[in-house]
Amino acid sequence: MTNVTNFINNTRTPSESGRTAPVFNPATGEQSGTVTLSTADETRTAIAAAQAAFPGWSKTPSVVRARVMFKFKELLERNRDKLAELITLEHGKVFSDAQGEITRGMEVVEFACGIPHLQKGEHSLNVGRNIDSDSLMQPLGVCAGISPFNFPAMVPMWMFPVAIACGNTFVMKPSEKDPSATLFIAELLAEAGLPEGVFNLVNGDKEAVDVLLTDERVQAVSFVGSTPIAQYIYSTASANGKRCQALGGAKNHMVVMPDADPEQVVNSLMGAAYGSAGERCMAISVAVCVGDEVADNLVEMMKSEIGQMRVGPGLGVEPEPHMGPVVSREHQQKILSYISSGVEQGATLVCDGRDFKVEGYENGFFVGPTLFDNVTTEMRIYQEEIFGPVLVVVRVDSFDAALKLINDHEYGNGTALFTRDGDTARQFEENVQVGMVGINVPIPVPMAFHCFGGWKRSIFGALNMHGSDGVRFFTRMKTVTRRWPTGIRAGAEFSMPTMK
Repeated sequence: MTNVTNFINNTRTPSESGRTAPVFNPATGEQSGTVTLSTADETRTAIAAAQAAFPGWSKTPSVVRARVMFKFKELLERNRDKLAELITLEHGKVFSDAQGEITRGMEVVEFACGIPHLQKGEHSLNVGRNIDSDSLMQPLGVCAGISPFNFPAMVPMWMFPVAIACGNTFVMKPSEKDPSATLFIAELLAEAGLPEGVFNLVNGDKEAVDVLLTDERVQAVSFVGSTPIAQYIYSTASANGKRCQALGGAKNHMVVMPDADPEQVVNSLMGAAYGSAGERCMAISVAVCVGDEVADNLVEMMKSEIGQMRVGPGLGVEPEPHMGPVVSREHQQKILSYISSGVEQGATLVCDGRDFKVEGYENGFFVGPTLFDNVTTEMRIYQEEIFGPVLVVVRVDSFDAALKLINDHEYGNGTALFTRDGDTARQFEENVQVGMVGINVPIPVPMAFHCFGGWKRSIFGALNMHGSDGVRFFTRMKTVTRRWPTGIRAGAEFSMPTMK
């Protein structure tokens, strides 16, 4: 049994709270360790460490901060397999998927390595006679991140690399379900040369979270999770005078037009719906088929593909399964209740993932790939985010009906359209009320130099994750208007000018 502790001032810091939560291996269902549940005072200790480190780190030249990020990226590459193994053992996703998560996180680190350019600000010469004006993008102070279980490495790396590169200090509160990967990342940051107190990690539950939301020393909070919690995070942080970006839930639709390539659609949909057991905020959970013929063909092809899927543990099995278990017994039971609800409300259950067992891993938290047809908008399996390997098929008779279906839903995180017609695609991307749109791309997760975020009740706050919005979120703008009287010129200097 391992115990995952806090990490403050570049040191593993045991908690004296006496409270822990169990950590499980989802493939076996067995407890693998525990994680500290910190007290409010222990959370304040981490905030104090970050506050003490801020003056020195904020004055550190941006090129020096970038060099730490470059070293951190090198260490991530060197330790990628070890980090991926930690993710698989506690989250359950298959090993190659965990490696992919790390790659997407590293892309944000690469983006943050460009901070000397990203944080330059702007300059205008002679805004008035002999008067110049500059904008300075200055760090905020202590920032905090609260991340979900489904991406224990990637989502934290959406947050802290940009924040730290901008000159802020950071307190991270990872999910208590799979905390080991984030602790390992903290140790890599220390090895990369990050000064004490710049990045601190506090494990815990609501007690720790509420301190991060209310302590006056914390200037900004970044969060990814479900919509009810995102709304609570945003309202509490905002009421306490903090900047907040809180990404919530999703119900991502994929529209399939009659002219779409059926094989391309099915191949894309299989990975988008069932990859990582559907535990992705960008997973496709609704296939909107325009026309009954499109739906009939899709359902038959999907049924055949699902029958060939390999489901099992993410490590130690060859060939690697397509899909692993879900993260916890509680989440497994929640998904199963949604499947039963769909049956009770009259949807056609084409593939049933209940009572699914993997030989040799009978106690694992597995849910089989599930497919519903003839789903209507009044059903819970359509309205609510299931966050599991459950795909529902909705039938409509026109493109306009498909577009209205998406725009009427309370979530607006991600969506996709599969078609060969450029006019249809253009109408879709212009008029759909969703933040991230894919055209013949099933999971349109933006690259790190663009911004990640949805619309409607999928986000609370004005700015999205990473990209230009990330830099804006973690800096405040100061505008300087300057005029100098005529004075004595300095003497000559003959040595090579260098950063000092």
